[in-house]
Amino acid sequence: MMTAPTPAPALTKAIEVACPGCGEATWYSAQNPYRPFCSARCQGHDFGAWASEHYRVNAAPTAAQDEE
Repeated sequence: MMTAPTPAPALTKAIEVACPGCGEATWYSAQNPYRPFCSARCQGHDFGAWASEHYRVNAAPTAAQDEE
């Protein structure tokens, strides 16, 4: 007689992290659709900052850019 296979254990556990938007404690797990954010509001605020180029990486101009 064969038995049904047991499901594999979850590979990762949920961990508590601070939301990068507001600092509120939230769970980083597959059950949190906004991870690593706590809510759609914080996720949307961060996306808006990226879309408006509020976040930038400083870099020195290259030789090709200097010639322009």
